[in-house]
Amino acid sequence: MSSTNRTLWRWVPLAPATVLLLLFLAGPIGYCVWIAFTNTQLTGSSASDFVGLDNFRRAFADDGFRNAVWLTVVFTFVSAIVGQNTLGLALAGLLRAASRPVRTLTGALVITAWVLPEIVAAFLLYAFFRREGTLNAILDWLQLPGQNWLFTVPILAVSFANIWRGTAFSMLIYSAALAEIPKEITEAAEVDGAGGVRRLWHVTLPMIRRSIGTNLMLNTLSTLSVFGLIWAMTRGGPGNRSQTLPVFMYEQAFTNSLIGYGTAVALLLLLVGALFSVVYLRLMKVEV
Repeated sequence: MSSTNRTLWRWVPLAPATVLLLLFLAGPIGYCVWIAFTNTQLTGSSASDFVGLDNFRRAFADDGFRNAVWLTVVFTFVSAIVGQNTLGLALAGLLRAASRPVRTLTGALVITAWVLPEIVAAFLLYAFFRREGTLNAILDWLQLPGQNWLFTVPILAVSFANIWRGTAFSMLIYSAALAEIPKEITEAAEVDGAGGVRRLWHVTLPMIRRSIGTNLMLNTLSTLSVFGLIWAMTRGGPGNRSQTLPVFMYEQAFTNSLIGYGTAVALLLLLVGALFSVVYLRLMKVEV
């Protein structure tokens, strides 16, 4: 059998999977790309005309879109890059030095928040932040002033909710990374007189650099697509003060019936996620 025939036979087992990927993944993506360049609507005229880059020009000229971009950056930075990443690393470090019962109990509590369905977590945090909610009850017990957090600081409220729900993922990644650091290196740095902060900065963080980059990339991409949590807690409000890009895209496509415009916004969100991925891969110096 010639080398060409052998190569073809090697691809035969992959053919069904390739066909399914083209049918259920590449096909819908290609259709969405086409829709983004049309004026397709859910209601009204059934005609779908090609409009070129009009939807993208409309997005960049839309104050609502620019507001959604800014809030998406704030939401992603606060909840994923700072919140989940930092808290996950702190929990992993503390649990590594804790006793087994403490590790078991704390890990179970943190992971429980992660495995809860998004809509359940959203309603729990809604009950926590609402005017008559748990947070204000605690503040009242401490004789401190409360407020309607979902009205005064909605983007911070949903950011905290995302931190509460997603920190377990970072904790698990960093726990695995810290476990791979040889104890001899840490002990040698301690013998040389390095304190806890210096060991963290000069030993621990450089040795888990790739795990940090991977965690940041995965957290950022998942946070960029968060919709159900925000929709259930604030519906993007009050006004548009917590309207991130997924919420803005949903409202344009399904509330205003502008499927073409909403799909164009979705493609821009996809581009933002791709740019974040490229930046993280560059920082990690990963060969792809």
